[in-house]
Amino acid sequence: MSSAIIQSRIHKLSPQLANQIAAGEVVERPASVVKELLENSLDAGSTAIQIDIERGGVRLIRIRDNGSGIVKDDLALALSRHATSKLKELVDLERVASLGFRGEALPSISSVSRLDLRSRTQNEDMGWRLIGDGREIASEPEPVAHPVGTTIEVKDLFYNTPARRKFLRTEQTEYSHLEQVVKRISLSRFDVSFQLSHNQKPILNLPLARSQVEQEARVAKICGKSFIENALVVEMERAGLRLWGWVALPTFSRSQADLQYFYVNGRMVKDKLLTHAIRQAYQDVLFHGRHPAYVLYLELDPALVDVNAHPAKHEVRFREGRLVHDFLFRSLHDALAGVKPGQQETVPVTENITTQTPQVRPSSGWQYQAPQQTPMRLNVAETLGSYRALGEVLSSYEEQAPIAQQESLAPPLGFAIAQLQGVYILAENEKGLVVVDMHAAHERITYERMKKAYDENGRLVSQPLLMPVSFHVSEREARLAEQVSNDLKSLGLHIESLGPEQVIVREVPALLRDGDTESLVRDVLSDYLQHGSSQRIKDEINELLATMACHGSVRANRRLSMDEMNALLREMEITERSGQCNHGRPTWFQLTMDQLDKMFLRGQ
Repeated sequence: MSSAIIQSRIHKLSPQLANQIAAGEVVERPASVVKELLENSLDAGSTAIQIDIERGGVRLIRIRDNGSGIVKDDLALALSRHATSKLKELVDLERVASLGFRGEALPSISSVSRLDLRSRTQNEDMGWRLIGDGREIASEPEPVAHPVGTTIEVKDLFYNTPARRKFLRTEQTEYSHLEQVVKRISLSRFDVSFQLSHNQKPILNLPLARSQVEQEARVAKICGKSFIENALVVEMERAGLRLWGWVALPTFSRSQADLQYFYVNGRMVKDKLLTHAIRQAYQDVLFHGRHPAYVLYLELDPALVDVNAHPAKHEVRFREGRLVHDFLFRSLHDALAGVKPGQQETVPVTENITTQTPQVRPSSGWQYQAPQQTPMRLNVAETLGSYRALGEVLSSYEEQAPIAQQESLAPPLGFAIAQLQGVYILAENEKGLVVVDMHAAHERITYERMKKAYDENGRLVSQPLLMPVSFHVSEREARLAEQVSNDLKSLGLHIESLGPEQVIVREVPALLRDGDTESLVRDVLSDYLQHGSSQRIKDEINELLATMACHGSVRANRRLSMDEMNALLREMEITERSGQCNHGRPTWFQLTMDQLDKMFLRGQ
C-alpha cells in the first residue's frame, strides 16, 4: 500500500493572518492588551491615564491619555506591523529607553478585536479617528472632537478567533489579572495619575505622587498599609548602577511571592538573576518557606541591558550580569544587616564604590513591630554555654554613661525589669514595654560573632583531604573550574583538572570536611554557570555555624540576673540582624503605651 506525498508550495501569509499569529505572543488575555496600551501611553509622555473595563476586558477596554497623540497621516501606520516611532536604526535597539519598540502591539490587538483609535496632537485643530476590525485594509481617518492625547477602545476581544476565546477564564479571573497589571505599571511611574473602573464602578484612583510621602501612600494603597509600615527605604548608587525603593523587614515575609515588584529602567520584569540575588540577600534572616516582599527600582545605562529577550518583554538580559547580581545582593544584604533596635532616621546618599555601606532609613511612620508568624518548634535542650561574657558589655556601657545619666540616654531596648517564665525578658523603654525572646536573641548574637571570627581574615580556612575526591564532569564545567580556581581557593576549595571531563578536589573548607564534597562542588559550579558567582559554600558554612550558635545559646528556663538581661539588650542594639534569630523568627516586640492603654480601655 503506497502513500502519496503531498507537496505544498511556499506562499506568503496574508497580513491579517500574520497579525493574528503574532497576536498569539503579544495578546494572551485582556491583561496583555492593557499592558501594551498603557506602555504606549507612557511612551507618549502622558501624565494622566484613565482605564475603563467591561466584563473583565472581553467586552470593552478603553484607555484615555493626555500624551502627545498621533498625527493624522500616521494613524494608518500605527495599525501596520513593524511600524514604530521609537526605533529607526539597529543602534537604537542596543539602547532602548522606551517601553515599546517592536511595533507589534496595535496591529496584533486590531487583528483580534474591533479597535477604535482616536487621537489629536498639540498642533492639530481637531482629532482623527480610525477603526480597525481585523481586516487587511483599515478605514480612512475621519475627523472627530477630541482633546490632545489618545483614546483607544478595544471591543469584543477574540471575536474572530473563537478558539482563543474558549481559553479565557471567568470574568472575575480575567479582571484580577488585568487589575494586577494596572497596579504594577502604576508603581513604575509615580509622575502619572491612574484611574481604573470596572463595569462603570470606580476601582482605583491614584493621583500624582511626587513627594516621598505621596509615593508611600501609593505603595500602601497597592501593597497594603502593613507593607509600608514594615518596610525600609533603600537608596544605593555605585559603578553606574542605582537601586532604590522599599524592602520589607524579614519578619514581614509572605507565604507566596505575591508582593514582589521589580523594575529595570521603569520596565516591570520577572528576571531569574534578580530574584536569585534578592533571595540570597534574605537567606540569612528569612523564615523557612517564606518569601520576601519588596518594591525595587534598578536604573542603569540602557546600553547595558537587553530588553529584546522575551516576546512579552518580561525578561531582560544584562551585559554585566555578575556585576548587577553582586550589586543587588550586597546592597540589600547590607541594608538588612544595618537594621538595629532604635535605628535613627537618616537621609539616603550616593555612595562611594568601596568605602561606605548603604544608607537605610525607615519609611515615614515606621515602627519596628514584627507581625505574628507560625511558631517554629525548636529543641531547647541545648548545653548551657557561657553567658558571663555578655556582662562585660554592660560594664563598659555603665563606664561610658554614669548612672545619673542612664535615664536620659534611653537605650532603644530600655532596661530589664523582669524575666517571664524563664523564656522572655521584659524591659521598659521610652515607648513602653519591650518583650524579648532571650534564646532567639542570644542565638543571633552568638551566630554573628562566630561568622565574624571565622571569616575575619577575608578567606575561609581550608583543610587538605586525606583522600582527594575525583569525579567526572562536563567539558564546560571542567573549563569553568580552571577559570574560577582562584575564586574557589578564597572559599577554601582547591580543585584541579585531571582531564577534559574530570576534576579532583584536594582541599575543602574546614567546617565542611565531613560533608558530601562531590555534591558541594557540583552545586558550586552550577551556580557559577548560571549566575557567574556562588554563595553555596558560605551558605553551607553559615548553616553549620547557625546550628552551633543555636546549641551554644542560653536555653529556656535559665534564670538570668539583671546584669545579664541588660547585657543581652545592649548586645542586641549593636548586633547586625538582631531583629530575627537564625531561623527567621522575631526576637523582640515593642508594645507602646498607647497599645497598652487600648488593651485596658484607658481613656475611653
